[in-house]
Amino acid sequence: MRHTSGKRKLSPLEQVRRRNRLGAGASSAGAGDGSAPLRRLSQDEERLLKHLLSSEQDFIDSPAFYEAGAEKSIYDEAPDIQKPDTSWYHPVMDDLSGIRSTRSVKSSQQVILTGAEEKVLFHQFNYARYRIWKLQQEVWARASKQPTAEEVEEFLRWHRTADQIREQIAETNLALVLAMAKRTRMSEVDFADLVSEGNMALLRAVDKFDAGRGYKFSTYACRAILKAFSRQGMKLSKYRQRFPTDFDPKLEKSNYLETKRESFEKDAAEEVRRIVEDNRADLTPVERTVIEHRFGLEANEQEKPMTLEQVGQIIGVTKERVRQIQNKAMEKIRVELEANFLGDPPAREDESEDEGQREAVGAAG
Repeated sequence: MRHTSGKRKLSPLEQVRRRNRLGAGASSAGAGDGSAPLRRLSQDEERLLKHLLSSEQDFIDSPAFYEAGAEKSIYDEAPDIQKPDTSWYHPVMDDLSGIRSTRSVKSSQQVILTGAEEKVLFHQFNYARYRIWKLQQEVWARASKQPTAEEVEEFLRWHRTADQIREQIAETNLALVLAMAKRTRMSEVDFADLVSEGNMALLRAVDKFDAGRGYKFSTYACRAILKAFSRQGMKLSKYRQRFPTDFDPKLEKSNYLETKRESFEKDAAEEVRRIVEDNRADLTPVERTVIEHRFGLEANEQEKPMTLEQVGQIIGVTKERVRQIQNKAMEKIRVELEANFLGDPPAREDESEDEGQREAVGAAG
């Protein structure tokens, strides 16, 4: 049977919080040795400290970190590097017009780092992460695994240093993300999403870049950003294959009216043909002949409709007279069509439907 003590063992973070409440000083051995008391940590600092003590810090190693006076040579003796001005940058721009409108501003304020300046920044960035890693090893090597007050301050200080340098490198290369997004504009991916994915790839590239190999960071970052764009496009493509119905049927244009109109015209044309064949409109023989030849309503004839001149040659009149006979016959057919097929003309409300009814006679052929 496992034996448990009456007093629960506190985690390192809980130990720090307890010291804050009691106002007691902390020392490397856990007993008072004259060290300064730990200041009260904010909630954000407590969460950050918990994160730093839970996972091992990654960094790009360099022989310069182990030399005597490394911190002084990397930070104090390093040349001053101009910080970028990101006031021109709009992370939620949704089109390329924003890029064009800020081109003149960007050209005057953008900072372009040399290879030597990049190496200085990345050495400072990775040395800060190396110091966090070294503090982690010292804390985890103890049986209690409890950081002292000085170690807590060192954790927070080196993390702030690393975060500030990482942000400076990323902001210096923001224009690179916009340029790559403009070059690889994808129709299926929103531009703001593309830029956001490129910014995340840029931050990951800062964490993984080894300046000691002699390459420019922009070369490494371009490949990382393009790969991120490709992954974003493939992810969206797989989603669309899995969910192909990516449109809203409610927004699709309805063809109900067009279908109804076509059906109405077809039925009306068939009714006109029956009116002519049965002569329900009391057409004269000449009128019936004109209508049959003009619109191809002959019973056993598949020829194309004749022109006014051709019909005039058959019945021995001019084409103008044929037009008059045709109009008179069509008026009789219209009256018969409205009376027995369409109903009372004044009852019709749709003007387009009325126009379609008038064209039905012409469509009968």
